Amino acid sequence: MTPRRVAISICAAAVAVVGAALAGVGYVIARRLTVPATARRYDLAIRAALRHGEHDAVVMDRGPGTTAPGVYNVWLEDGGWAQVGAVVGEGPDTVTRIVLATRPVGALREGRRASWSAVYYESPGDAGHDAEEVSIATSAGPTPAWVVHSPEGTGAHWAVHIHGLGSRRAGTLRGVDVATRQGLTSLVVSYRNDREGQVTGSGRPTLGAAETDDVRAALRYARARGARSFTLIGWSMGAAIALQLAADAEFRGAVDALVLDSPVIDWTATIKANCARAGLPSWFGLLARPWLRIGPLARVVGLEASVPLERFDWISRAAELSVPTLILHGVQDSSAPFADSQRLADLRPDLVQLESFESEHTMTWNSDSERWQRAVGEWLAALG
Repeated sequence: MTPRRVAISICAAAVAVVGAALAGVGYVIARRLTVPATARRYDLAIRAALRHGEHDAVVMDRGPGTTAPGVYNVWLEDGGWAQVGAVVGEGPDTVTRIVLATRPVGALREGRRASWSAVYYESPGDAGHDAEEVSIATSAGPTPAWVVHSPEGTGAHWAVHIHGLGSRRAGTLRGVDVATRQGLTSLVVSYRNDREGQVTGSGRPTLGAAETDDVRAALRYARARGARSFTLIGWSMGAAIALQLAADAEFRGAVDALVLDSPVIDWTATIKANCARAGLPSWFGLLARPWLRIGPLARVVGLEASVPLERFDWISRAAELSVPTLILHGVQDSSAPFADSQRLADLRPDLVQLESFESEHTMTWNSDSERWQRAVGEWLAALG
């Protein structure tokens, strides 16, 4: 073999090795993105429970979440929770926050392990609402939901609350109060592979592709109970699902408004952002696309079917948006890019109103709950 042919062979082998390595990276990212929902991680230590002036307070490990302004929940590993508010003290490794409520009383004790969360309520009762527990028939099997009735409503206009990837329906209870005050009946849904709905296949989420079918079934359920119009309130991936249903011919004219918190506007941009958050080059996110979009590769990842990422690109589909849309998004969001929401608002100023918050992903309500509720309430009222 001539030296030239040897060099060509070496280059070809190197390209093949690099290509295989990049393909492997894409596979790992796709697997990580669609990992089955897992239980909470209790990686926060309670250092002390004490009094601060006239209030109870808790001393915890310091971190990006625990120092954020606003109200949050501390879920305790062996049961119970504590709702916490303002930061009243900080040290090199600790932060002290006011305790607003606990369950059970006295649950906070030194040495307990906890999980920091924007999910503020555990049940409708915690949020001050009586709820009806119902079961919705879906193609995957029955899935649980809550129905919260409004004393001012007729039952003809429903708000459907849709949680995001890795979360559960309790996370959307933050939006039920404002919907109830506007006279809407609230349907708080779950869907397949979210630890409450049915487990299908390997238990991996499909980024909204199959989950949309379960929420579609929820809208049909509401119609059977007298709903004539819908406001869809979606968080993160739940917002992506809401956008799909608003464009669904079955509900054209019935979905009259969207409220989207920290929305996934374009999965490709979101995957790239999450790569950057993990310390990887953002363009690595492109390597995951074939593993999600191509059927045989998606099945290797563990999905039952491919994910049509182009259907979830609402920058490209902006002209198809047809209902008034309120977006609430944190400028510090490292998961679903704020820039995508800004871009959609710029493309469709006739329909999209964007409210920005100084917060991370799905923490807009927590960062300023009064402003969040006022913005949503006034916007819904203006729509009539």
